[in-house]
Amino acid sequence: MDSLAFVPILVVGFAASLGLTPLSRALALRLGVVAVPSQRNIHKDYKPLMGGLAMFLAFAVTLLLFSPPAYAAELMIVIGGAAFLAIVGLIDDRYDLGIRVRLITQALVAFVMALLGVRVELFGTPFLDILLTIFWVCAITNAINFLDNMDGLAAGLTGIAGIWFTLIAFNEHLELVSLLGAAIAGAAIGFLIYNFSPASSFMGDMGALVLGFVLATLGIKLEFGEQPLGVTWMVPILVLALPILDINLIMLTRLLEGRSIGQGGKDHCSHRLMAMGLSQRKTLLVLYTFCALYGGLGFIVSTAPAEIALIVGIAGLLGIAAFFVFLMWVRRNYQLAPKTASSP
Repeated sequence: MDSLAFVPILVVGFAASLGLTPLSRALALRLGVVAVPSQRNIHKDYKPLMGGLAMFLAFAVTLLLFSPPAYAAELMIVIGGAAFLAIVGLIDDRYDLGIRVRLITQALVAFVMALLGVRVELFGTPFLDILLTIFWVCAITNAINFLDNMDGLAAGLTGIAGIWFTLIAFNEHLELVSLLGAAIAGAAIGFLIYNFSPASSFMGDMGALVLGFVLATLGIKLEFGEQPLGVTWMVPILVLALPILDINLIMLTRLLEGRSIGQGGKDHCSHRLMAMGLSQRKTLLVLYTFCALYGGLGFIVSTAPAEIALIVGIAGLLGIAAFFVFLMWVRRNYQLAPKTASSP
């Protein structure tokens, strides 16, 4: 890819999403596709959904404008999969399909994508690689969907991760991944203008499923010419450290507390930090910093000599584990601890 060729892609994705979001907001209000206050979210009033429509259209249009003919087939696979999940997400936003239906549709999209050649290439056996692709796509897509529980969190995370994926791919001369990363980052940041606290528009499952699917695809398409596989497998995990941490955190918490994994609740990373007394904006700042830091670690692992990259990667994974333990402690001591009665 030419020097900084991803910059106009990022700008067009941003501008398109910025311009389309007010239209998607008006359409959501007209159709009655709104977010109802619930245990999972912290907002206390009804908010228009369908911000995902603006992001998907911005993402797709940007890809169509800038896509080289050589990548047309793969881009159509990604756009087609994202479009299908956007439709499923819209129906879910309106009628609440449930987690099983969402999982089945995600697995179906991942399976078709893998059959068409966009899949993890780890084991060298198509059957195992397809299974891993399905697992990865479903895990990351649901992780982003679960993280959409606070104004600006999922969109901000996607913007940061998309930029890091773009820089890593640019350094490795991966034109397709740079294109995808810049387009989704621009679309997410453009929507973030309306979604940052206090949000005037929500992305809904229509947006979260698309963002998660594209981020999962970026992780799949990363390739490294010189770094050994024993190091490079950590790169997408580090860039996507927050959603991976969060989904594992809530799964373990709900299992330990005897609740269904699909049951919503205020047990995410964001809720735990707020339980310690942080405001919503300070919580976002902490989590944005975490995403930026771990994206940087992913970049270092992708570029440093193998011995240094291995040390940095393992240190990063240990840091994730330490943050995990800390958040479990927060749950026990701040969210579940009995409240003392205040004196009159």
